Amino acid sequence: MTPSRAEKINQVLSKRQSGLTVVMENVHDPHNIYAVMRTCDAVGIQDIYVLNTELPREGYFGIKSSSSANKWLTIHQFDNVQSCFSALREKYDLIYTTYLGETSKSVYEIDFTQRVALVFGNEHKGVSYEAQALSDGNFIIPQVGMIPSLNISVACAVAIYEAFRQRKQAGMYDELAKPHPDNDSIKAIWASFSAV
Repeated sequence: MTPSRAEKINQVLSKRQSGLTVVMENVHDPHNIYAVMRTCDAVGIQDIYVLNTELPREGYFGIKSSSSANKWLTIHQFDNVQSCFSALREKYDLIYTTYLGETSKSVYEIDFTQRVALVFGNEHKGVSYEAQALSDGNFIIPQVGMIPSLNISVACAVAIYEAFRQRKQAGMYDELAKPHPDNDSIKAIWASFSAV
């Protein structure tokens, strides 16, 4: 490994955020899935949760180790809502689902300096009732247009860039920030890939 590549890996790893994640529940469109992954990588989210209760697990979202974004992420796959949320509760203090309801809070009201998981639902049906019931609340992205919702990949980008803004302002991307607990194993995996 060249010194410049080793430096790049160390630099990126130092910004990885172990207290922030995205959950995609029954998202079917591969373009949406890859767009979400790319945005997560861009803001330093390492862990992604893919919850699929509708389609066969084999070949569900066609993740290939050679694709550009997902090989840099740790992807946790689940086919059961309860088990997925149990795993989330071990690492995150708050879980919010996207839902257009009267009691939903604005994404700008969420304190992203806490350990937060955001659940984004299916392109047509949204987040399941079961996931909503297990969450700590729902959130929306304020809009003033005729169409009441955004594409999932766009909604995710808006939400996690707000998280990025808050966390950066709080110094959570600084060199002295707490490292990801799986730093060493992630570094070993990344080092095994061909040059970026």
